[in-house]
Amino acid sequence: MKKDVVEKLAALITAAFGLVAALAWNGAIQAIFKKAFGEADTIGAMLVYAIVITLIAVWATIKIGKIAEKAKN
Repeated sequence: MKKDVVEKLAALITAAFGLVAALAWNGAIQAIFKKAFGEADTIGAMLVYAIVITLIAVWATIKIGKIAEKAKN
């Protein structure tokens, strides 16, 4: 039981650090986006930002998956 608790705590702490890192990157990417395209106060600009970030996330996820698959072989 103690081992399960430690494993779950480790997973939760890791996830929490991942969330903090994601929020930090979100702030940095938003600042870059604003510098490149101006203020993102409109719905249209926010949608463009969300779409661009989603496309980057999908691309990165695919690349990381391919790298992980090669590492297994």
